[in-house]
Amino acid sequence: MSPAQRSHRLLDRLGAAGSLVCAVHCALLPLAIVALPALGLASARYEGFERAFVAFASLVGCFSVFWGYRRHGYVRALGLLIPGLGALWAGIAFPPLHHNLVAHAIVMTLGGSLVGMAHLANLRLVHVHDASCAH
Repeated sequence: MSPAQRSHRLLDRLGAAGSLVCAVHCALLPLAIVALPALGLASARYEGFERAFVAFASLVGCFSVFWGYRRHGYVRALGLLIPGLGALWAGIAFPPLHHNLVAHAIVMTLGGSLVGMAHLANLRLVHVHDASCAH
């Protein structure tokens, strides 16, 4: 396996892990926001961090999945990535979704899950269609 292939696989694994952690974070955030005042803690707003994370996930996802597509030629991973990124961007840019806590959590969890699944699908497709595999 070439160094480029190793770094691509590492990037996909990091992207999948980050996206799935993001999905869990988005699913649990409403519970944390409700619990923080009860614990005497003020809830902080992390809009800048959220936008930066979505931008980073978009760059990593697009680079990794498009690079994988060039290798394996299947649109399966792209079919998960594009709606996932669309949901993430809608969740931070569309005011009715962004300002409604439950809708925001649902859209962001769905988007993060789809992006994570896109990375996992891409890993599988690259592995199955790698010339060094005996499949």
